[in-house]
Amino acid sequence: MEPRLKVLFLSRAYPPVVGGIERQNYELSTALAEIAEVRVIANTRGKKYLPFFYLTAFFQALSMVRRYDIVLLGDGVLAPLGAILKQLSGKPVCCVIHGLDITYCNLLYQRVWVDWALNRLDRLFAVGNETIRQAAARGVDTSRCDFIPNGVTMPAKGRDEAHGSEAGGLQLLTLGRLVPRKGVAWFIREVMPLLPDDIRYWVAGDGPEKEEILLARGALEKPERVTLLGPVSEEEKQRLLYSADLFLQPNIPVKNDMEGFGLVVLEAAAAGLPVLASRLEGLRDAIREGENGILVEPRNAEGYREAIVTLSGSPEKLRELGRNARSYVARNCQWQHIASRYLDALQTLAGPVATRQADDQ
Repeated sequence: MEPRLKVLFLSRAYPPVVGGIERQNYELSTALAEIAEVRVIANTRGKKYLPFFYLTAFFQALSMVRRYDIVLLGDGVLAPLGAILKQLSGKPVCCVIHGLDITYCNLLYQRVWVDWALNRLDRLFAVGNETIRQAAARGVDTSRCDFIPNGVTMPAKGRDEAHGSEAGGLQLLTLGRLVPRKGVAWFIREVMPLLPDDIRYWVAGDGPEKEEILLARGALEKPERVTLLGPVSEEEKQRLLYSADLFLQPNIPVKNDMEGFGLVVLEAAAAGLPVLASRLEGLRDAIREGENGILVEPRNAEGYREAIVTLSGSPEKLRELGRNARSYVARNCQWQHIASRYLDALQTLAGPVATRQADDQ
């Protein structure tokens, strides 16, 4: 048996804490562990524990890094730790970067994390091409950046084997943190009044945009067409993906914020739910037009109206889009495919494993 690459994986956001980066770090480390030797040092206690984790993780990693071929950081928040670890150990250090890792609007963060730390790491794995473009605009050496998208775990069954919508008309669904860039309030104000009354909209999640969404809902002639479900569990999320008719991600441009990738649209497609999203930022990487979703120009109310009305009049088209989306994700976006891309890139940086391991003995 050939020796396997030894990866030291550091994550500042990890389950049981719930969140997008937590889930992404867990899925990546788990899939990578099937094809490499992976040791995870993770913060499982949330943001309040982060300062203490930063300190303990550094000394823990420093004590064991020489037994590993390469270090992988779960996101850019750990970049300064990685830069110092690289300098002290001489081991290659790489980092997964998300949109906010680059665009976070804080002068100290931009100077230390972005200008200094990220530029000292060996490789940056961006989850979206827009993340690379934003990095270039902030002086990051993008010759060291690779685009590797997020992956998804396929549910055991698709919508063809589940139940469909129980509502009378088309049932739209949005899932995720309610922040301005998601465009939910904009969609309720600008698009819902243009749609037939039998088209309903479920919004699941919580966040700082909630009050604005409530105001937009209250201004509708029939506010009951929009239902705010609040935070939902993974089980409830899956039921919603099986119950809705069309997944909606109507993102809008927001200064100093961006959609790094849009993992939830992949999860919807994996469940066999057709996706309608804005042609913006990381969503352009997550959605392959016509294969696992449909893209509309951001803030184009008429474009959204036309797409939704057209699909509402063609149930067979909706089913076909859902089947095609699930098939596309199964072929291209499962975590084992994504982990293989990481392994190839990490192996290239680390060099021949057998030679290194012989030298260590």
